[in-house]
Amino acid sequence: MKKNWHLVVTGTLAMGLLAGCGSTQQTSGEKNSASPAAKTAQVNLKATVLTDDLETFKSAYAEFSKENPTIQVQFETIPQAQYYEKLRLQLSSGEDIDLVGGNMDVFLDTGILEPLDDYIKKENIDVSGYGPLYDSLKVNDKVYGLPYRKSNWMLFYNKTLFDQANVAYPKADMTWNEFRELAKKMTKGEGANKVYGAFLHPWAQTWYMQGVQTGASIIDKDLTPFKKGLQFRMDMEKDGSIMGWAEQITTSAHYNSAFQKGNVAMNLIGDWHVAQLRQAETEKKISFDWDVVPVPHPEGVAANTSLATPVSLMVNKNSKHKEEAFKVLQFMTGAKGAKQFSAKGFLTGYVNDEIRKIYVGDGSMKPKNIHFFVEQKEYPEYPLLPGVKNILVNNVYKQEGEMALTNAETVDQAIQKIGQRVEKEWADKYAKDFKAGKK
Repeated sequence: MKKNWHLVVTGTLAMGLLAGCGSTQQTSGEKNSASPAAKTAQVNLKATVLTDDLETFKSAYAEFSKENPTIQVQFETIPQAQYYEKLRLQLSSGEDIDLVGGNMDVFLDTGILEPLDDYIKKENIDVSGYGPLYDSLKVNDKVYGLPYRKSNWMLFYNKTLFDQANVAYPKADMTWNEFRELAKKMTKGEGANKVYGAFLHPWAQTWYMQGVQTGASIIDKDLTPFKKGLQFRMDMEKDGSIMGWAEQITTSAHYNSAFQKGNVAMNLIGDWHVAQLRQAETEKKISFDWDVVPVPHPEGVAANTSLATPVSLMVNKNSKHKEEAFKVLQFMTGAKGAKQFSAKGFLTGYVNDEIRKIYVGDGSMKPKNIHFFVEQKEYPEYPLLPGVKNILVNNVYKQEGEMALTNAETVDQAIQKIGQRVEKEWADKYAKDFKAGKK
C-alpha cells in the first residue's frame, strides 16, 4: 500500500512566526508566497504496465516529472503470461493501482475503468493525432483509455531471395491475388531446402484480415466478407507457396525463426517484427537484406490499409488521485510521450509530423521503407469490447478456421458455425451491455 505524505503548515504556526518577527500585518507578497507552499503536497501514484513498455515509461516519466515535480509515479509490471489475469485480480480486490496499461477490452467488464471524456473536454485535448483509432476506442459512446502505442501489420520480404530469383520486389500497392501469384513465382525446391513464397502464421488474423480491411467486423451478423480470406489461405496451401497449417503445428513453425532462416520470401506479420530482425542483425544471426511494403489489400480497398491493435493507458475509477493520474495519462499518450516511445522504435497511438520523423529515423537502420507504418489507413483488428479477444479471436475463429484448414469442415460450414458461436458464446453475454464505437 502506498503512503501519501502531506506537508501541512498550520495557521497557528504561521501566526506564531509572524508574531515573533514583530509583524502586525501581512503584505500581499507574503500572502502569495504562502500560496505555492499549500500546493506542494506530493501525490504518489502507482502504475502497472506491460513488461515490454516498462523502461520506456520510466524514461518518459523522467521528462514528465520536470513539468510535474509533485506527482510521483511508481511503475510496476507483471510477467506477460500472467499479466492480465493477475492484474484483473489485483484491481477487483481493491489494490491501490492508479493507472493501468494494456488492451482496454480486457478490463471493460470489470467496471473498474474511469470514463475519460470529461477530462479530455476539460483539458481541451486535440484528439486528431489519434486518427480513426480515437472513435474506435469508444465503448457505449465513452472513452475509457487512450493509446500510447499500437501494433500494425506489414509485409516483410527477403530482398536477397528476390534478387537471386531476378524477380521484382513486392509492390506497395498489391492486391491479394497479385500477392498469391508472386508467392507462387518465388516458391522453389523441395524438402528442407524448399523456399516458400510466403509465410502466414497459424493465427486466425492472417485470414480474417481480408474481411477487416473492407471495414467488416468479426462480430457482424453477416460474416460473408471473411469467407474469401479463409478460402484464400487454403488455396495458397494448395499452391504449395506457403507452409500448410498442419505442418506449421507439428513442426512448431514460427514466423520469426522461419523468416530468419532465409528460405521465406515474404512474411505477413506485425510491426514488432522490425525489432526482432534488427536484434537478429545485431547478433549476426541473419545476413540477407530485407525491407517492408504494405500488406496486400482486397480489390476496391485502398493500398496500405492495415489492422491496428491499440495498447492503452487507463485510469482506475477508484484512484484517490484521478486528476493527477489523468495528467500522467495525457502526457504518456499525447505528443510528448509519443516522442519517447517512437524514439524507442514503438509505433505510437498519437502521430504528428514530428513523431513520424522520429519513428522513421535518419535512414541508417532497416527497413528502408519503414515510413509505410506511419502512413497507413487503420481498422481495429477487432472491436474493443469485453470477450471479443478471449472468446472469439482466441477460440471461436481459431477453432473453426482450423477445422476448415484440416478439411474437417468446408469454408461455408466454418463461417456458418463461427456466426452461430459469435451469437451464442459472445453476443448473448455481452452485446446487450456493450456497444463499440465507430471505425
